[in-house]
Amino acid sequence: MYEAEYELAMKAALKAGEFLENNYNPQVDSHIGKDIKLSSDKKSEAIIIEILRATNIPILSEECGMIGADTSSKVWIVDPLDGTANYWKGMKELACVSIALWDNGKPVLGIINRFHQKEVFSGIVGEGAWLNENAIYTSSVTELKAAVFATGFPVKRDYTDKSLNSFVKQVQSFKKIRMLGAAAIMGAMVAAGRIDAYREERIMWWDIAASAAIVKAAGGWVDINMLQDNQCICNLFANKTLYDNFKKLEG
Repeated sequence: MYEAEYELAMKAALKAGEFLENNYNPQVDSHIGKDIKLSSDKKSEAIIIEILRATNIPILSEECGMIGADTSSKVWIVDPLDGTANYWKGMKELACVSIALWDNGKPVLGIINRFHQKEVFSGIVGEGAWLNENAIYTSSVTELKAAVFATGFPVKRDYTDKSLNSFVKQVQSFKKIRMLGAAAIMGAMVAAGRIDAYREERIMWWDIAASAAIVKAAGGWVDINMLQDNQCICNLFANKTLYDNFKKLEG
């Protein structure tokens, strides 16, 4: 299932990634609070939407919002440039294009093009996950004290002392903590076993939609709470045993 949609999403992700890789002078459209918008986001989005429109499936994209009538159980979820601040500061290796297809509220396929590194993470739930066409799987690490944990501080996160203190208690049990500034890449690395677990609060749906599908396709466990305004609490992406041990820690 979903082979035709997968091929189209792959085409869109590759074409948008090619544009972003060759765009040497990204222009800042706006600075609002902790957020930054680049003209590159909109240009990448236009490339992706032009290709995905052929499916007649509604498209939810970071820059344009919902495109098309919401009459289908399926929806494309697009982040035309995840890791925008990284990209702006010249760290293209920590930026990517992210495209997902969800059906009936569940992730079914994802493509994450880490264009500067020439790494394309992809997956179809129930069929498998791949990095440049080579099969990938979540890590076998089961104990928190041995696990590398990835997270971040998204724009809409609660930055109060109480929230941050709670965050510190959650992460103290892990061996190492990594913050890469690109949710999609951190999720993809869980699917590939490079990172053992990923969690992020008040993250936007389009930031984690593709990696959720790829992690599931790679045999991992995905726990997401959907909130209002396309926000999510990504409770954890990990293998099932590590996830269970993390939930015990939460009490």
